[in-house]
Amino acid sequence: MTTEKEIETKILRYHFVEQWRVGTIATQLGIHHSVVDRVLSQAGLPKVERSPRSSIIDPYLPFIIETLDEFPTLTAARLYEMAKQRGYPGGPSQFRQRISQLRPRKQPEAYLRLKTLPGEQAQVDWGHFGHIEIGKAKRPLMAFVMVLSWSRQIFLRFYLNAQMENFLRGHVAAFEAWNGLPKVLLYDNLKSAVLERQGDAIRFHPTLLALSAHYRFEPRPVAVARGNEKGRVERAIRYIRDNFFAGRHWQTLDELNAQANAWCQGVSADRACPENNGLSVREAFAQEQPTLLALPDNPFDTRERVEVRARKTPYIRFDLNDYSIPHQYVQKTLSVNADLTSVRILDGAELMAEHPRCFGKGEQIEHEAHINALWLAKTHAKLHRGQDRLTQASAHIPDLLQQAIERGHVLKTTVRLLNEYLDHYGRDELHVAVSEALKQQSPYPQAVAQILERRRDEKHCPPPLPVAVPDKVKHVSVKTVNVADYDKLYRDETIEKKAGEENE
Repeated sequence: MTTEKEIETKILRYHFVEQWRVGTIATQLGIHHSVVDRVLSQAGLPKVERSPRSSIIDPYLPFIIETLDEFPTLTAARLYEMAKQRGYPGGPSQFRQRISQLRPRKQPEAYLRLKTLPGEQAQVDWGHFGHIEIGKAKRPLMAFVMVLSWSRQIFLRFYLNAQMENFLRGHVAAFEAWNGLPKVLLYDNLKSAVLERQGDAIRFHPTLLALSAHYRFEPRPVAVARGNEKGRVERAIRYIRDNFFAGRHWQTLDELNAQANAWCQGVSADRACPENNGLSVREAFAQEQPTLLALPDNPFDTRERVEVRARKTPYIRFDLNDYSIPHQYVQKTLSVNADLTSVRILDGAELMAEHPRCFGKGEQIEHEAHINALWLAKTHAKLHRGQDRLTQASAHIPDLLQQAIERGHVLKTTVRLLNEYLDHYGRDELHVAVSEALKQQSPYPQAVAQILERRRDEKHCPPPLPVAVPDKVKHVSVKTVNVADYDKLYRDETIEKKAGEENE
């Protein structure tokens, strides 16, 4: 196999000894003529100028150059269509190549290296690190990154979106990790920081202004199309991608954040400080930390607050999931107060439910008591006659039914058996038996039946005889009448009878 050095030797020999032309050398050696030109120029020979060949695009060059002078950013595809309308017969590939040579080039811009003082500035930005699946939900994995401009200390925290609440949480967590904050925070023109901008007139997000007032720092956006002004945080995000995130294994977001915190305190802090190669980032941060602003006594409140509407079912929808509420609050407007671990549901100032937060999708997070209460209420609607009859017989019946449901007993069967006991033993005996069953923590019909039988044996009473009573009659309440009314009717009839006999 011929090496590069051997090819260079052959090129020089064929040119100086054999007096071959550049094209002949390139053809015989099977290489491009530019390689021959490069070797000869390195040997000190001027490049051989070849006579340019005519091209079908030549007649259209004045039109193309004039158009590009007026519209420098016009695409080659549009120029090709314009040239075709004027009779250009060639294809688009060669045309685009020629346009790339003719297009005026913008003069490269030079940038000054920006210097900052210790404790003066930090830069903030989001980094997108793909998506993660939690249950049925596919959520974006966003990295909140804040970098101190002087020491280059990095704070890194991952969230499941880049919404305003997580933007605030990232700030508060960074300030607490550093036990202080810089005087100026530099932002890109993201919506969480800048709502509107016209020239030098900037309208900040009011929540960001509230955060800055609480911690007394100055929010400052970079100029439009001036990403170099926050190059420290952009380089930090690239550093995080390559040095921390690549090839990393983790199971949960909490585990990933724990690894990120260890990396910021370890590997990242041990690298050389770009502002002073004689110091590590850890040593530079130790010098910068005393110059940071002190934290206020209380952290900024970063909880999410939204109003929700409870519909017909005892649930409210928050962040793609349903959370249960007591069924008495359906068809009402409620408020949700949530952080990363819990969801609190309030009716005005009254806390009615609190759940662990779920980041899945379409999940139902329930309190068993909420569902059981609704189940009991709905079953009451179907079996209200039997349950009303039992409730009138004993005030302990609702507690027994509730506990029976919680232990997995079927409500319909429980109500049927208790009504049978009521028919056989009477309300007084049932009341005593239910009370004793609750004290023994045995809230089921079989326990009530055993207590009733024991009490019957103790009183030496005969066993009850079941009497088949139709359901329509069983639940009919018979109104008590005054017997004196019947006595009065009897007296009236007797008087009329005597009067009739006397008349005869």
